[in-house]
Amino acid sequence: ETREREKTNIPSLKIGFNKVFGYYIEVTKTHRDKVPEGYIRKQTLVNAERYITQELKELEERILSAQEERVGLEEALFKGIRQEIVNHKGPLKRDAELIAMLDCLQALTRIAQKNGYTRPVVDQGDEIDLKAMRHPVLEEVLGQDAFIPNDVHLGEECARFLIITGPNMAGKSTILRSTALTVLMAQMGGFVPCESAKIGVVDKIFTRVGATDYLSRGQSTFMVEMSETANILHNATEKSLVILDEIGRGTSTYDGLAIAWAVSEELLKIGEKGAKTLFATHYHELTKIASRDQRIKNLSVAVKEWGEEIIFLYRLIEGPANKSYGIQVAALAGVPGHVVRRAKEILEEIEAQGHVRLEQEGGEPEGLKKKAPRQLTLPLQCPRQCLRLKKAGEYIRDVDLNNTTPLEALNFLAMLKQEIEKG
Repeated sequence: ETREREKTNIPSLKIGFNKVFGYYIEVTKTHRDKVPEGYIRKQTLVNAERYITQELKELEERILSAQEERVGLEEALFKGIRQEIVNHKGPLKRDAELIAMLDCLQALTRIAQKNGYTRPVVDQGDEIDLKAMRHPVLEEVLGQDAFIPNDVHLGEECARFLIITGPNMAGKSTILRSTALTVLMAQMGGFVPCESAKIGVVDKIFTRVGATDYLSRGQSTFMVEMSETANILHNATEKSLVILDEIGRGTSTYDGLAIAWAVSEELLKIGEKGAKTLFATHYHELTKIASRDQRIKNLSVAVKEWGEEIIFLYRLIEGPANKSYGIQVAALAGVPGHVVRRAKEILEEIEAQGHVRLEQEGGEPEGLKKKAPRQLTLPLQCPRQCLRLKKAGEYIRDVDLNNTTPLEALNFLAMLKQEIEKG
């Protein structure tokens, strides 16, 4: 380009390229009279003319052929490298596997040293005894000082089936997942996040956790839950570890309770001893089966009440939870205060009337007693005292307090007292 400018004395001369004409020389019309005879006009524009020369055409051919040659060389080089890899695929695959193994072992070693993991005792026994167990991921997020460790003990000398109750957010699912991860890490040859750990080898780890649907398969959340439960019941052995989180919650209360109860009984029938199981549930009625089988043990996650609030202690203790604390958890989650207050009113009314309350004292729910053929029966009539209180409440609601004198108020209280004491 510089050479042609000097040769023709056209300062605006430039060389360009497009896909239609290839390389060209462009000259503005003001300098058209300076164009040499060797220029061949190719295109006319509004303010310029485009030309080619024999030299420019030859240069274009060399450039284009060089590009094609480059692509050919790249392809040949790629095929050569690929063939070399194929020729040595055996050693390369072994090297890759060794590097992956070293990477895994190095990661396990580093995290074990950093977080104070312990070497587990793994044997052919039937016991899982984990002291001060932690969740390997959560303690990384929260920090070791913030994470509350727990003990889990399953095996021949203690319960094989642990029922864990407690409110949402109290840590039930974390305990279940921690147990499964600890056993998995031990059996893959790693140290574990415990103060001490004794683990009898398990043949399979089954988990039924979370709430997922598969819309593409036409499966609802409950269908997925039941499919996974069926897989556990068909394939678990007495050497398996089974983790169940909230079986039956995807359907009605009584259907879900009945399914959870039946699944628990079936898991205890597997083999001679039953499968080792951790079962987190909100069905407090399910805790009553512990009185029927010494292999079952009730545990709960500790909670402390402080006025209207609850404090999660994240500590696993013996015995079933005495409350679900669902309304308090709703308040913690930010549900509007008036909705929480209304929920409390409805709960008090329901519990007073007994519409959805199974027997809380003195034995098993009527419909779930062993071999009982009839369905659950619930009281449908409000107790007499409840009716009298309801009537008194109606009286109170109709009183105009702003226009009631002290004497009228005393008379009204006396009338209420008489009404409540009737009958």
